[in-house]
Amino acid sequence: MRLHIIARGKIARSPEAELVDRYMKRIAWPVRLTELPDNGGSIPAGQTPAREILLDERGKQMSSEDFAALLSKWRDTGVREARFFIGAADGHGDAARRDADLLLGFGPMTWPHLMVRAMLAEQLWRATSIVAGHPYHRSG
Repeated sequence: MRLHIIARGKIARSPEAELVDRYMKRIAWPVRLTELPDNGGSIPAGQTPAREILLDERGKQMSSEDFAALLSKWRDTGVREARFFIGAADGHGDAARRDADLLLGFGPMTWPHLMVRAMLAEQLWRATSIVAGHPYHRSG
């Protein structure tokens, strides 16, 4: 299953970009990052079947192990792509929230969008490592 981060705004050269790049390189599953302008721009066509996950401060909070189990379940049931959407400063519209397969949150605090990319990339690496059976220090 391909993991696809679709984010509004350009990350450019920054410490956050280095973190995102570091974790993206570690992920053993196929992974892609698409940057879109803050407004407009076309979202690339996804693979079918796919799941759409919106990062949202009001979204479901999950443990790393639960997140890994969800990705594993989707992969094992034929989902070809998980698309993670990080919105612009105003977040996502009501229609996008309603149509998403999952609203995922990193807590009720507001996080800078560049940090959310790094946090998501790290959690994708962690989840795929858990699925691959690598020892996870928090298990048990």
